[in-house]
Amino acid sequence: MHDRRTAPRRRTLLEGHIELSGGGAIDCTIRNLSSGGACLRVVSVIGIPDEFVLSYGAETERRPARVAWRKETELGVALIDD
Repeated sequence: MHDRRTAPRRRTLLEGHIELSGGGAIDCTIRNLSSGGACLRVVSVIGIPDEFVLSYGAETERRPARVAWRKETELGVALIDD
């Protein structure tokens, strides 16, 4: 299997939040993370928009994200530079 990632990912178990544009958030677990993307575990991908803000970390880092792929309980996202 060929890995198409531009940056190596490191395994994590960070708590994160998918911030919705209309207000509110969906909890997620960040399974792996790089400067350019992440894999998120969620209860369900239903209702998660194609673009959102991902917040995480003790200092609440916030990054715009775009969904690259979806599975039943996982999302692959590209982190967008501001």
